[in-house]
Amino acid sequence: MPHQSYVIDEMISAKTIAARVEALAAEITDCFRDTDKLIVVGLLRGSFVFIADLVRELDLPVEVDFLEASSYGDGMESSREVRILKDLRSQIEGRDVLVVEDIVDTGFTLSHVRHLLSGRNPARLKICALLDKPSRREVDIRADWTGFEIPDEFVVGYGIDFAQRNRNLGYIGKVRFTED
Repeated sequence: MPHQSYVIDEMISAKTIAARVEALAAEITDCFRDTDKLIVVGLLRGSFVFIADLVRELDLPVEVDFLEASSYGDGMESSREVRILKDLRSQIEGRDVLVVEDIVDTGFTLSHVRHLLSGRNPARLKICALLDKPSRREVDIRADWTGFEIPDEFVVGYGIDFAQRNRNLGYIGKVRFTED
Protein backbone atom coordinates (compact mmCIF):
# COMPACT_ATOMS: atom_id res chain seq x y z
CA MET A 1 0.00 0.00 0.00
CA PRO A 2 1.51 3.40 -0.94
CA HIS A 3 2.31 5.90 1.82
CA GLN A 4 0.06 8.94 1.67
CA SER A 5 1.69 12.30 2.26
CA TYR A 6 0.27 15.77 1.94
CA VAL A 7 0.98 19.38 1.13
CA ILE A 8 -0.71 22.42 2.64
CA ASP A 9 -1.96 25.26 0.47
CA GLU A 10 -2.65 28.58 2.19
CA MET A 11 -6.39 29.28 2.28
CA ILE A 12 -6.70 32.19 4.76
CA SER A 13 -3.65 34.32 5.53
CA ALA A 14 -2.47 35.29 9.01
CA LYS A 15 -3.16 38.95 8.16
CA THR A 16 -6.74 38.18 7.07
CA ILE A 17 -7.34 36.14 10.24
CA ALA A 18 -5.99 38.95 12.47
CA ALA A 19 -8.30 41.52 10.85
CA ARG A 20 -11.33 39.25 11.22
CA VAL A 21 -10.51 38.45 14.87
CA GLU A 22 -10.37 42.18 15.59
CA ALA A 23 -13.78 42.72 13.93
CA LEU A 24 -15.33 39.76 15.78
CA ALA A 25 -13.99 41.07 19.11
CA ALA A 26 -15.56 44.47 18.45
CA GLU A 27 -18.97 42.86 17.79
CA ILE A 28 -18.71 40.60 20.85
CA THR A 29 -17.60 43.53 23.03
CA ASP A 30 -20.65 45.48 21.85
CA CYS A 31 -23.00 42.56 22.59
CA PHE A 32 -21.67 42.00 26.12
CA ARG A 33 -20.95 45.68 26.91
CA ASP A 34 -23.09 45.51 30.11
CA THR A 35 -21.53 42.35 31.57
CA ASP A 36 -19.68 42.36 34.89
CA LYS A 37 -17.50 39.51 33.56
CA LEU A 38 -17.64 37.38 30.43
CA ILE A 39 -16.65 33.74 30.82
CA VAL A 40 -14.94 32.79 27.57
CA VAL A 41 -14.99 29.02 27.14
CA GLY A 42 -12.52 27.63 24.64
CA LEU A 43 -13.21 24.23 23.16
CA LEU A 44 -9.91 22.39 23.25
CA ARG A 45 -7.75 21.76 21.57
CA GLY A 46 -8.36 23.45 18.24
CA SER A 47 -9.53 26.81 19.59
CA PHE A 48 -6.53 27.67 21.76
CA VAL A 49 -4.80 30.00 19.28
CA PHE A 50 -8.08 31.66 18.27
CA ILE A 51 -9.20 32.18 21.88
CA ALA A 52 -5.82 33.69 22.84
CA ASP A 53 -6.03 36.24 20.03
CA LEU A 54 -9.74 36.91 20.56
CA VAL A 55 -9.59 37.61 24.32
CA ARG A 56 -6.70 40.04 23.83
CA GLU A 57 -8.97 42.06 21.53
CA LEU A 58 -12.03 42.04 23.82
CA ASP A 59 -12.62 45.31 25.67
CA LEU A 60 -14.39 43.55 28.54
CA PRO A 61 -13.58 41.94 31.88
CA VAL A 62 -13.04 38.27 30.96
CA GLU A 63 -12.42 34.96 32.64
CA VAL A 64 -11.12 32.14 30.47
CA ASP A 65 -11.99 28.49 30.96
CA PHE A 66 -11.71 25.42 28.77
CA LEU A 67 -13.82 22.43 27.87
CA GLU A 68 -12.44 19.53 25.90
CA ALA A 69 -14.89 17.55 23.85
CA SER A 70 -14.04 15.05 21.17
CA SER A 71 -15.85 13.39 18.32
CA TYR A 72 -12.83 12.89 16.05
CA GLY A 73 -9.87 11.29 17.83
CA ASP A 74 -7.03 11.31 15.30
CA GLY A 75 -9.33 10.70 12.35
CA MET A 76 -10.65 12.95 9.63
CA GLU A 77 -14.32 12.01 10.09
CA SER A 78 -16.58 12.70 13.06
CA SER A 79 -17.59 9.61 15.02
CA ARG A 80 -20.81 11.47 15.98
CA GLU A 81 -20.22 10.32 19.55
CA VAL A 82 -19.24 13.32 21.67
CA ARG A 83 -17.16 12.71 24.76
CA ILE A 84 -16.28 15.36 27.36
CA LEU A 85 -12.61 14.89 28.18
CA LYS A 86 -12.18 18.02 30.36
CA ASP A 87 -15.02 19.95 31.99
CA LEU A 88 -15.15 23.59 33.11
CA ARG A 89 -13.69 24.70 36.41
CA SER A 90 -16.00 27.73 36.53
CA GLN A 91 -19.58 27.84 37.69
CA ILE A 92 -21.56 29.50 34.89
CA GLU A 93 -25.03 29.74 36.42
CA GLY A 94 -26.31 33.30 36.01
CA ARG A 95 -23.13 34.32 34.15
CA ASP A 96 -22.51 35.54 30.60
CA VAL A 97 -20.76 32.84 28.57
CA LEU A 98 -19.10 32.89 25.16
CA VAL A 99 -18.16 29.50 23.71
CA VAL A 100 -15.24 29.72 21.27
CA GLU A 101 -14.93 26.92 18.71
CA ASP A 102 -12.35 26.42 15.99
CA ILE A 103 -14.58 24.89 13.32
CA VAL A 104 -18.24 23.94 13.00
CA ASP A 105 -18.45 20.89 10.78
CA THR A 106 -21.23 18.32 11.32
CA GLY A 107 -22.39 20.31 14.36
CA PHE A 108 -22.52 17.32 16.72
CA THR A 109 -19.84 18.55 19.13
CA LEU A 110 -21.09 22.13 19.29
CA SER A 111 -24.72 21.03 19.70
CA HIS A 112 -23.73 18.71 22.55
CA VAL A 113 -21.68 21.43 24.26
CA ARG A 114 -24.45 24.03 23.88
CA HIS A 115 -26.99 21.62 25.40
CA LEU A 116 -24.60 20.75 28.26
CA LEU A 117 -23.83 24.39 29.09
CA SER A 118 -27.44 25.60 28.65
CA GLY A 119 -28.42 23.09 31.33
CA ARG A 120 -26.18 24.98 33.76
CA ASN A 121 -28.39 28.10 33.41
CA PRO A 122 -26.04 30.82 32.19
CA ALA A 123 -27.51 34.33 31.91
CA ARG A 124 -26.51 34.43 28.22
CA LEU A 125 -24.82 31.77 26.13
CA LYS A 126 -23.36 32.79 22.77
CA ILE A 127 -21.08 30.98 20.33
CA CYS A 128 -18.20 32.25 18.21
CA ALA A 129 -16.60 29.96 15.63
CA LEU A 130 -13.52 30.74 13.60
CA LEU A 131 -14.59 28.55 10.67
CA ASP A 132 -17.91 27.19 9.46
CA LYS A 133 -18.49 24.42 6.91
CA PRO A 134 -22.26 24.63 6.39
CA SER A 135 -22.20 22.02 3.61
CA ARG A 136 -21.20 19.38 6.21
CA ARG A 137 -23.89 20.22 8.78
CA GLU A 138 -25.91 17.30 10.12
CA VAL A 139 -27.28 19.07 13.21
CA ASP A 140 -29.20 22.35 13.12
CA ILE A 141 -26.81 24.69 14.90
CA ARG A 142 -25.24 28.02 14.01
CA ALA A 143 -22.68 30.18 15.75
CA ASP A 144 -23.72 33.71 16.72
CA TRP A 145 -20.44 34.94 15.18
CA THR A 146 -18.41 33.24 12.47
CA GLY A 147 -14.98 34.23 11.27
CA PHE A 148 -15.04 32.56 7.87
CA GLU A 149 -17.39 30.27 5.98
CA ILE A 150 -15.35 27.71 4.07
CA PRO A 151 -16.07 24.93 1.59
CA ASP A 152 -15.80 21.26 2.52
CA GLU A 153 -12.01 21.12 2.62
CA PHE A 154 -9.77 19.50 5.20
CA VAL A 155 -7.94 22.39 6.89
CA VAL A 156 -5.11 22.85 9.38
CA GLY A 157 -3.26 25.69 11.05
CA TYR A 158 -4.02 28.45 13.53
CA GLY A 159 -4.58 25.80 16.23
CA ILE A 160 -6.35 23.24 14.02
CA ASP A 161 -4.53 19.95 13.58
CA PHE A 162 -4.33 16.81 11.50
CA ALA A 163 -3.29 13.93 13.81
CA GLN A 164 -1.76 16.49 16.23
CA ARG A 165 0.35 18.21 13.56
CA ASN A 166 0.26 21.67 11.93
CA ARG A 167 -1.43 23.53 14.82
CA ASN A 168 1.50 25.97 14.82
CA LEU A 169 0.90 27.38 11.34
CA GLY A 170 -0.02 31.08 11.46
CA TYR A 171 -2.54 30.70 8.63
CA ILE A 172 -5.40 28.34 7.71
CA GLY A 173 -4.26 25.88 5.08
CA LYS A 174 -6.06 23.37 2.92
CA VAL A 175 -4.62 19.85 3.07
CA ARG A 176 -4.00 18.23 -0.29
CA PHE A 177 -3.06 14.55 -0.21
CA THR A 178 -0.45 13.16 -2.59
CA GLU A 179 0.75 9.63 -3.28
CA ASP A 180 4.40 8.80 -2.61
